[in-house]
Amino acid sequence: MGKPQGPNVSSLYLEPTPDYPSTDDSTLRESPVMDTATPSLPPGLERVLGRFRAMGREEKMAALVSYAQKLEPVPARFGDLSDDTFAVPECQTPVRIFPEVVGGRLHFYAEINPRQSPTVAAFLSLVFGAVNGEPALTTLSIPDDFVRTVMASLGLGTREVGLDAIVHRLKRHARDAQAAGA
Repeated sequence: MGKPQGPNVSSLYLEPTPDYPSTDDSTLRESPVMDTATPSLPPGLERVLGRFRAMGREEKMAALVSYAQKLEPVPARFGDLSDDTFAVPECQTPVRIFPEVVGGRLHFYAEINPRQSPTVAAFLSLVFGAVNGEPALTTLSIPDDFVRTVMASLGLGTREVGLDAIVHRLKRHARDAQAAGA
């Protein structure tokens, strides 16, 4: 298999996207060193999960629909990438994840049909809202049991395998970005 053509995580250094403000660097320096056995949840995900814990099932489902509608569209610069390099084949829903490094911080986009897969689109929107515009370490700090925790609280455990694959793909892109000096 040949090397993918088009953008890759180590070569994209574009202007920041104003829709995703990044955290102040001082908060990153004050954060404890992440232990791979017990990583803490990125603050944005912790806030969202806190809100979801306080909701009833119907409220959670309405919130998921709202999050699905907020998923940022994939920029045209990724449109020419026709190979499967960015696909997540383990997910039943056709989805491709595009990473981008902007000023040493990661930004992810997802090619997905939110009308056909609102749960997956909502999950991506939740995660992207917390990790986009952040250093790779933020994505790497998502705990291994994150998907199980989220899906169990929503009663949507059947989506676990595909969503786990998505999180693993995000972490792979974050490791690649970190190795490239982001």
